[in-house]
Amino acid sequence: MRIPAHSVCTAIRDDIVAGVYERGSRLTEELLARRYGVSRVPVREALRTLEAEGFVVTRRHAGACVAEPTEQEAADLLEMRGLLEPLGASRAAQRRTEAHLKVLRGLVRLGQERAKRGNSDDLRSLGSWFHETLAQSTGSPALTSILAQLRHKIAWMYAVEAPADPVESWTEHGAIVDAVARGDGERARAITALHTERSLAAHRLRFGTGGERVERVRNSQHPVNMPSLRH
Repeated sequence: MRIPAHSVCTAIRDDIVAGVYERGSRLTEELLARRYGVSRVPVREALRTLEAEGFVVTRRHAGACVAEPTEQEAADLLEMRGLLEPLGASRAAQRRTEAHLKVLRGLVRLGQERAKRGNSDDLRSLGSWFHETLAQSTGSPALTSILAQLRHKIAWMYAVEAPADPVESWTEHGAIVDAVARGDGERARAITALHTERSLAAHRLRFGTGGERVERVRNSQHPVNMPSLRH
């Protein structure tokens, strides 16, 4: 059985985001292969992909290491998201399918219900699912991929506080979907831009001035060698 490199890549990326591997730490193929129960071939491919994405760097005499982004690089990510998510919403208004709308409306309905109950854990996952679906609705694999990378990197570099008014936040989600459903790209863009701007205050850098991680997670939650990932 050969575990696909993309599954290994996802597992390593998720563990980097979660803080299992700290910034600057070495990532040796042998140890990674043993940890995830795979051969070194998919690990090598995964590290190349993660280097292209900016999560990994190759250093002379050290090999692959977890990248150490600066505060400016982290700030740039939020700025890029502020530009690209509204663009994505505008494209979604032009290219979404009925299947996309069905999922988006269902997520908004669930989000509004959970917001009224104050279930923040559910809201976080529903929000991620909403924005992933909205990105897929653009009909642009390139834009969808870039937005996904931005979400991963922002989750790595920032802790995000729950919205002060989750009901209002999900009302904005609903307004985005309404604009997308009507094919109103300009309104979808404007509401998404406002929604994204309002979320900025909730972002807190996970790294202190000395580079230490504020929140550490020691245990991997994404084993690769599982039946569900066999192809």
